[in-house]
Amino acid sequence: MSFLLLFGALLATSFVCAYLKTSVKTWTIVTTATMALATWKFSLGWFAIALVWLLFIAVAVILNYKPLRRQLITAPFLSFYKKALPKLSETEKIALESGTVSWDGELFSGKPNFKKLHDIPAPQLSSEEQAFIDGPVSELCSMVNEHEINHEKGDMPEHVWQFIRDNGFIGMIISKKYGGLGFSALGHSMVLQKLASRSIAVAATVAVPNSLGPAELLHQYGTQAQKDHYLPRLASGKDIPCFALTGPTAGSDATSIPDTGVVCKRKFKGKEQLGVLLNFDKRYITLAPVATVVGLAFQMSDPDGLLGDKTDLDITLALIPRDTKGMDIGRRHNPLDVMFMNGPVRGTDVFIPLSYLIGEEKMIGQGWKMLVECLSVGRAISLPSCSTGGAKMITFATGAYARIRKQFNMPIGRFEGIEEALCEIAGLTYSCAATAAMTALAVDQGEVPAVPSAIAKMHATDMSRTIIGNAMDIHGGKGIILGPKNYLGRAWMGIPIWITVEGANILTRSMIIFGQGAIRCHPYVLKEMETANIEDKTERLNKFDDILFKHIGYSFSNAVRSFFMGLGLWRLEKAPADKFSKKFYAKITRYSAAFGLAADVSMLTLGGALKKKEKTSARLGDVLSHLYMASAVLKRYRDQGSQHADQALVAWSLHQHFYKIEQALKLLTYNFPSKVVGFILRRLVLPLGTHELPAGDRLGHKAASLILNPNETRARLTDGIDKTVTESNIVAQMNETLIKVIDAEPLERRILKAMKAGEIKAITALENLNQALEKGIINKHEYDKLTQVRAEVMEVISVDDFPFDAFDRGIKKSNITKIRAA
Repeated sequence: MSFLLLFGALLATSFVCAYLKTSVKTWTIVTTATMALATWKFSLGWFAIALVWLLFIAVAVILNYKPLRRQLITAPFLSFYKKALPKLSETEKIALESGTVSWDGELFSGKPNFKKLHDIPAPQLSSEEQAFIDGPVSELCSMVNEHEINHEKGDMPEHVWQFIRDNGFIGMIISKKYGGLGFSALGHSMVLQKLASRSIAVAATVAVPNSLGPAELLHQYGTQAQKDHYLPRLASGKDIPCFALTGPTAGSDATSIPDTGVVCKRKFKGKEQLGVLLNFDKRYITLAPVATVVGLAFQMSDPDGLLGDKTDLDITLALIPRDTKGMDIGRRHNPLDVMFMNGPVRGTDVFIPLSYLIGEEKMIGQGWKMLVECLSVGRAISLPSCSTGGAKMITFATGAYARIRKQFNMPIGRFEGIEEALCEIAGLTYSCAATAAMTALAVDQGEVPAVPSAIAKMHATDMSRTIIGNAMDIHGGKGIILGPKNYLGRAWMGIPIWITVEGANILTRSMIIFGQGAIRCHPYVLKEMETANIEDKTERLNKFDDILFKHIGYSFSNAVRSFFMGLGLWRLEKAPADKFSKKFYAKITRYSAAFGLAADVSMLTLGGALKKKEKTSARLGDVLSHLYMASAVLKRYRDQGSQHADQALVAWSLHQHFYKIEQALKLLTYNFPSKVVGFILRRLVLPLGTHELPAGDRLGHKAASLILNPNETRARLTDGIDKTVTESNIVAQMNETLIKVIDAEPLERRILKAMKAGEIKAITALENLNQALEKGIINKHEYDKLTQVRAEVMEVISVDDFPFDAFDRGIKKSNITKIRAA
């Protein structure tokens, strides 16, 4: 009993210090004092006292006396670690070294510092950016007719192309020094959101040149001469760029590019020059059919040693004018009938001088690094922004339609089945907007957010897929029939495009988010890998020792914190928030500790094999992703003034994120490669099992109700999209009708009550209005109002039809006549 009492005091003190993340020195002092007090206060046997004190002293000496612990623990472990350390390919090294760590690193810590989250500025456009959005962007939206682009012309009209060129849309990210707009990442994002709310084709056309393309690459790596030549031309629209990376055998595995560039001498423009002979076959290249300058990635080699001793020079990037001899460009792909410009680029024996290489000789072989770094920025903006703009438009439209459209004399939005889909549309749109904004702001803070950009791209597009799926279910036939009155069909057809490009979502989830984040964002793993390769033995041992024992303390602390917070202590966590959101901050802390432990256990037990355990990596990535998105939701709520009216949406979103975090941890532990490790890990991260639930019906009802009528919450949720009423903006027109429908609802209820009472016996809508007027149930002014509203409602719910031969695909009229006769 004496042994258990004193040993219990030792353990309790250790657990408390670990939970509070104290230093080793603090633990030593506090534990010494606690055990001394227990020894003095209680009558304990001398054997128990000696045994426990010896155990404590032995551990305390090893932890505090560095020369001894280096000899006994660190040196042997370092020797094992160097042998066990998986060999990273050059590609993996570049990916790990690219990008920076911001809030994603805090989520690995086990105890995030929310001050860092709050220090990220609230979204605020510059006056110049806002003027551009209110002016040229709004004007461009008014020029767009999506049906005309996709069904009738197969392209944007020439005047739209010219407007895009003339107003600098292609050069949003180009600095003002070169004639560009020099917009912030947030400004760039909000332009794309507004465009995406009107047209996928226009949004894609503007997004691509401002993402991974020649402009960004030139800014970062081009020579001054290249910048001076190309950037003003791109900014003014004189040149239209594309970037050719993907080929038939190099898709997700972009580093396996088979396209070749051999260093040689050839005649070029009348004189012999040293350059590169290219052969390539690229596909899926946006803007390629109309591009005037092509960015190209290829494997460069120098078999004759014209540049030096090295033969294989690795991936290199070039800029090639469209009219270069040997280029085959101009053919188009048809990406699911969404008619933005996309097609193949091929080249046979295309000779280019070295001056065409981006960065010229200095950047030969640096192509993969250049691509990875620029992709982290471009991927953080383009697809998250376009997905968010589309999601906001769908929310704005579907909420209105569900209130306007009636069945069984009731708006369909009041039916619980529809309500369930509506709340998911609203809640996911909130998360999507929050994630896109926070990731764009990270770029504006100077970050190169490799992991957050992957999270934002994958989840924004995935949430959009769910949103459009729900919207199509609610609209039914209205969403299916294509034509000028259809505002959903092309979004439904286009969503697989966003899912696929800039890193397919399956790849991103299973290999990139945690695969890159585990090493890049972890507070110690990358440092340990780097330290293990220090040449000087003494320096290597000393530095590795410091990092190793910090890592051990971090892991032990996360294990303790995860277990006890899982028992309910998360409720005691302090959070810099209001009463409503405090518990959600505390849950992020609770699951951050669980995630940190799960990540450490996975890396420790699986080592290099973790790269091949894609399902394990994907589930860890899910936890990290939903922690990041939950943080973004809380930031958006705070940035918008912690509005009480928005709390139903915020709570719905957060309940979904925490439910998915818990489910990911559950699946991770039940399917862990080692059943024993999985069982122990489950007892630590989920000691009481799973208790998180998706948002309940009451909360869902509140969230759904917020998008069924005009209000400030709905306005904030759908901010930044095009709501200008024009002939082609069907969604804006419908929302004008929504206001009239709500205003007329008391009159409709009065007529319905009269019908139930038998005062009105008409069958048709027109007859019941006439009878209501005749019997004084409504007056002439009310009759006229209802007549107009009902006409507008019929316009909202109507669909397009076309002449019989409108879709003639070459069938002879004589054949049509025979079919009719039969």
